[in-house]
Amino acid sequence: MRISQLTNEYPPHVYGGAGVHIEYLARELARADGGAHDVQVLCFGQQDQAEGNLRVQGVEPAVQLPARDPRHARLLDALVRDLAMVGAVDAPDIVHCHTWYSHLAGALARPLTGARLVLTTHSLEPHRPWKVEQLGRAYDVTTWIERTAYQNADGVVAVSAAMKEDVQNLYGVAPERVRVIHNGIDPDEYQPRLDPDGLRALGVDPDVPMVLFVGRITRQKGILHLVRALRHLRPGMQVVLCAGAPDTKEIGDEMAALVDEVKRDAPVQVVWIPEMLPKAQVISLYSHADVFVCPSVYEPFGIINLEAMACETPVVASAVGGIPEIVVPGETGVLVPIEAEGGGSVEPRDPEAFSRALADAVNALMDDPERRAAMGKAARARVLAHFSWQAIAAQTLDFYRDLLEMPGQPDA
Repeated sequence: MRISQLTNEYPPHVYGGAGVHIEYLARELARADGGAHDVQVLCFGQQDQAEGNLRVQGVEPAVQLPARDPRHARLLDALVRDLAMVGAVDAPDIVHCHTWYSHLAGALARPLTGARLVLTTHSLEPHRPWKVEQLGRAYDVTTWIERTAYQNADGVVAVSAAMKEDVQNLYGVAPERVRVIHNGIDPDEYQPRLDPDGLRALGVDPDVPMVLFVGRITRQKGILHLVRALRHLRPGMQVVLCAGAPDTKEIGDEMAALVDEVKRDAPVQVVWIPEMLPKAQVISLYSHADVFVCPSVYEPFGIINLEAMACETPVVASAVGGIPEIVVPGETGVLVPIEAEGGGSVEPRDPEAFSRALADAVNALMDDPERRAAMGKAARARVLAHFSWQAIAAQTLDFYRDLLEMPGQPDA
């Protein structure tokens, strides 16, 4: 097959789970079946590399469109890059798009090339209403782009069963065109690797019990709920917040003010690392952590939980989206329910109660070293058994083959 993967993120420009996903998926698709498939990656950036049958090409906007509202600039930039992608796709059998940033390119490339259009549901715009803060009225356009793409797609990869249900409920995609294929992990890369000197260089004490968060500063990831929970933790531990890339200046300022406040009041040490670290340093943090916390209020899958589990770290996570398909409560970690306020968002109805529940779960695990150690071993075993990228690439190729044999989806 000739496969074109269209994406905003691709190394070295990765800031979220979609970028991690496409990096490893493209690699394994190119390796599969003895390298029989031609894999093209078109991404937002300056990449230009080729290794055997895997070619990566960054697309740059030929023009910069003026934006009356600065919040609209990201949308307009994406639209120009999408048009460049349409011109660059190389006679594909499959066009596979990741996130709304590339969806318009896929929807246009499908009729122009005759390829089958596949979308992966890394997230869905109707469940991210806080994006209005970042995009303004452009959020209405990104939602329209996403809806149009899903209505034209020949196939949809849902990264969890929860996302399959969302795709069908929100966009009416026929069940036979949606397949659940989980995200994965490279367990040879993500495995326990201790580096106490590296931690000290980051301002982290490797000899003090550690609770860890890794992720972007965005309302989706629930980072502010976790920071508020720190007041309720027991003394004697440190909390490391590896949190950068704020969605907006406003949420970045809110985070900074809240961290300053909690540092004065909380009974624990708080270390905030406000930048996105290289992978090796993050793996070291995962490996040293006693507990990893994922307080997301919206999480289609939650690949960071796999990363922590692969490093033998038990997880305390919100019971939302695809997380319950990863974290087995009582075996590999603890799930904290959110009593949602309703609507498209799953923001907790009682944020203080949610923060206290996160703290209670962390305290319980930190009080029980033997239970933590057993959960850590079980966590890595689960990753090895169920979430390898080789298996996920094989499932994806099977889906492509089925779609090529199915009657084409009529244009919406």
